[in-house]
Amino acid sequence: MKMKRTFSALLVVLALCGVVGYSSSAYAAGDTPHPPKQDWSFSGMFGTYDKGALQRGLKVYQNVCSACHGMKHLRYRNLTALGYNENQVKNIAAQYSVTDGPNDEGEMFERTAIPSDAFVSPYPNEAAAKYANNGAYPVDLSLITKARHSGSDYVYGLLTGYSEPEHGVEVPEGKYYNKYFPGHVISMAPPLSDDIVAYDDGTPTTTEQYAKDVAHFLTWAADPYMEDRKRIGLRVIIFLLVFAGIMYAYKRQLWADLH
Repeated sequence: MKMKRTFSALLVVLALCGVVGYSSSAYAAGDTPHPPKQDWSFSGMFGTYDKGALQRGLKVYQNVCSACHGMKHLRYRNLTALGYNENQVKNIAAQYSVTDGPNDEGEMFERTAIPSDAFVSPYPNEAAAKYANNGAYPVDLSLITKARHSGSDYVYGLLTGYSEPEHGVEVPEGKYYNKYFPGHVISMAPPLSDDIVAYDDGTPTTTEQYAKDVAHFLTWAADPYMEDRKRIGLRVIIFLLVFAGIMYAYKRQLWADLH
């Protein structure tokens, strides 16, 4: 009986801790509006990536985001999944240079990037990145949509969420107000504005479109095998349904013979 009471008390304590923890986290995030939910082509069981959006998103990343943010988990050869052929990927990689070596003389040297190289970082190390950004470290974007709740919507919301501060909110000098950033005060200046990146396919060059395209690209970067998983999952479901039907028919026949 004593053990039962101890166990019950432990359950109560754990439940209270859970409630307190949930309340604290809810309180901390409660003053930050959820970013607007977007209609993504990759949503749902049958969703797929839009290669046009992925290529446009890459272009926005290259022309805007890559000035501060790296993508160390992505290699240039991975871009064939966006619809580029090998020569196009080589040309994309050749726009950058990497430090390699040592050579026969024991020295490091610069060379043109090749498809097998990882995306070139804008900074040689974290200390240099912080120094260039007034102490703020620009996060790596390789897995950003996995690291944030509703990651794709979060990226879109963050990029379009800059505005004048709400009444009573003080923004320190060198900082910016963003209604979808936790705490609302962010070190990153608004990176997007209309017509800063040219599109070749006639897609509107607006801040909202840039944000949606780069969020699409970053979602793919964090989950490049999503389409394969969905295809395999669909086949498994179909197999299980067929198998269940066969087993049900066999069961009916078996019991019919016993009667």
